[in-house]
Amino acid sequence: MAPLEERVHLAEQTARHPRILVTDIERRLGTRHTAATLEKLCARFSATRFVWLMGADNLLQIPTWHRWTQIFNRVPIAVFDRPTYSLGALSGQAAQRYARHRLPASRAPCLASGAPPAWVFLAIRRHGASATEIRNGVEYQYAPTMKG
Repeated sequence: MAPLEERVHLAEQTARHPRILVTDIERRLGTRHTAATLEKLCARFSATRFVWLMGADNLLQIPTWHRWTQIFNRVPIAVFDRPTYSLGALSGQAAQRYARHRLPASRAPCLASGAPPAWVFLAIRRHGASATEIRNGVEYQYAPTMKG
């Protein structure tokens, strides 16, 4: 995984929606794993309704994440279709374990108001490029600050 500074910089270059705010919240919360970050965010912003967004590639490999079931049990999740991953992801360990908590895509607008565990799979218009190809297509220069 790239250093946090580089990931933040790249996210700032690609996040082009006015309601998306890129932060280094993990650094400020002192967390390293998603489950711990969500735990602290939910405690700190208890009036906020969080929804975890991920691609089907992450749904497929999330069982390898630290305390992954706590993610499903803490916040609703929206999973986005990804070429070559979706079929495997929907038959994978996480999808099977939480199959009875899967909501139809038509309920996605209500996801934030639901209680976890709850998740939807969204068959979106597919982009043929891999995440690496998309990242490489973003024109940016990352130059870490030299600290002496």
